[in-house]
Amino acid sequence: MSAKIKSVDLNCDMGESFGMYKLGADEDAVKFITSANAACGYHASDPLVMSRTVEICKENSVAVGAHPGFPDLLGFGRRNMDVSPDEAKAYTLYQIGALYAFCKARGVRLQHVKPHGALYNMAGKDMNLARAICGGIKAFDKDLILLGLSGSAMITAAEEIGLKAAREVFADRGYEDDGSLVKRGKAGAMITDEEEAIARVVRMVAEGKVRTVSGRDIDIRADSVCVHGDGAKALEFVKKIREKLIENGIKLANLAEII
Repeated sequence: MSAKIKSVDLNCDMGESFGMYKLGADEDAVKFITSANAACGYHASDPLVMSRTVEICKENSVAVGAHPGFPDLLGFGRRNMDVSPDEAKAYTLYQIGALYAFCKARGVRLQHVKPHGALYNMAGKDMNLARAICGGIKAFDKDLILLGLSGSAMITAAEEIGLKAAREVFADRGYEDDGSLVKRGKAGAMITDEEEAIARVVRMVAEGKVRTVSGRDIDIRADSVCVHGDGAKALEFVKKIREKLIENGIKLANLAEII
């Protein structure tokens, strides 16, 4: 690693409970991250959950971002939908606005926007969809940061319109040779070996390289690492990633401090 101290953000998807249905260990995971992606009511969450998510982030000095998805509660936003660019832009604006209300009420700055699930994956390759999402973000606030898959169409779309963009990498997901994520259900989609996953994260941040499912090394930029806080084992995993990054001289900072 170079002499210059590298910085990286640790982000986690949060606020994905709904009514009496509870998902994730948000109250514990928030203690180990620097940025949170809060669901906005389309794929998960509700007003009370959004309010509490912003509250715990403020209590733990964690930056808050909107996590808009397709309007698909039953499918948790993971099912592809055929929407027009105008619809995608409106969906993005609507959900940012919903979360912003709770941020404003609590005096919390809204830092970024990270699309969720199928919306994220589709916009990673579809420039028209990516442009619509980025257009919605900029229309709301030109100073918001887009958090998107490193090397994806979303990053290109953001750069085209002068929107700040942060490149995201995943601790527990496999990569294809083109830099996209291996689809869930396909061999190599999930990195199940904890030590391997942690070593991959450190390498992506420190060296800008990742090994794909075909065994190739490709270039990758890591401004933020996505971790998941579901369950006790996942929480230990988040803690270990945090500790290993610090051990390797990598500074943890939120996106506003990095981008």
